[in-house]
Amino acid sequence: MMRDLIREYISFLRVEKGLATNSLASYVRDLEKLTSWASVHGKELQDLSRVEMAGWSKWLLQAGLSARTVARAISTARGFFNYLLRDGFIKNDPMAGVGTPQRVCTLPVHLTCEELERLLAAADVDTPESVRDRAILELFYASGLRVSELIKLKLGDIDRERGLLFCQGKGSKQRCLPIGRSALLWLQRYDQARVALAEGYPTIFLFISRGGRAMSRQAIWRLLKRYSSRVGLQSISPHTLRHTFATHLMQRGADSRSVQTLLGHSDLATTQLYTHMTVQHLRSAYDLHHPRAKIRAIKGSRDADSHKD
Repeated sequence: MMRDLIREYISFLRVEKGLATNSLASYVRDLEKLTSWASVHGKELQDLSRVEMAGWSKWLLQAGLSARTVARAISTARGFFNYLLRDGFIKNDPMAGVGTPQRVCTLPVHLTCEELERLLAAADVDTPESVRDRAILELFYASGLRVSELIKLKLGDIDRERGLLFCQGKGSKQRCLPIGRSALLWLQRYDQARVALAEGYPTIFLFISRGGRAMSRQAIWRLLKRYSSRVGLQSISPHTLRHTFATHLMQRGADSRSVQTLLGHSDLATTQLYTHMTVQHLRSAYDLHHPRAKIRAIKGSRDADSHKD
């Protein structure tokens, strides 16, 4: 019986690495694309050579995919073949010598304080749903949660007395986050709205829709789109609020290690993107406010310098 190598690898990532469902789905998509490409060339995955994998990498780039997407696909293939090597299913690594395209470092999009206040005020808070939505917006900004983390929150994950939140992040890693007074006040106000939304149905989830159903990622995206459009903001996503949380902390003096812990980043380099944004912010403030920041060199200064000696 032929082994289902992709299923085995995904099971390994789920059990041994503790990867989240969405991450596993990305791995499956990348490996299915590789399988289709190999099939067109009359090959099974385990039979692909270095030359063929280099050709696949080139094909991905020629297909017009972004460097980020190509890099992720190559990383997926590299991990897959490393797994087969360790398992003894293949003897040689077909990814050896296959390079990864240079990724362009783009700074995360974030809101200014004024834009954030407009977004928070967009919820009318005159219905149970809008009170819930305001609590969601406040908690996003107060904690820097990923959307996948927020929708999994349960009632017992909030310690209101100590102002703490407990969540499960990527790789099933647990972390504890402080949350501010504003978010706690809106969570308290949401208590009554939540009872109305539950409509008598028992539910353990913190944020729910009518009938006590847990909210989906899509529902969170829709409410953000609705409120951002209402106040004239574009391209607002759950991750925009996460970026805003981190950027505002860094701009006000938080150190990279603390922000890394709050965000649940495993790699400090990911967090240091916000350092670049802070430097950019300082540069703009300096250029705007320093009286001599934009004064050009004084005419004749070269002549003056030449006579110093």
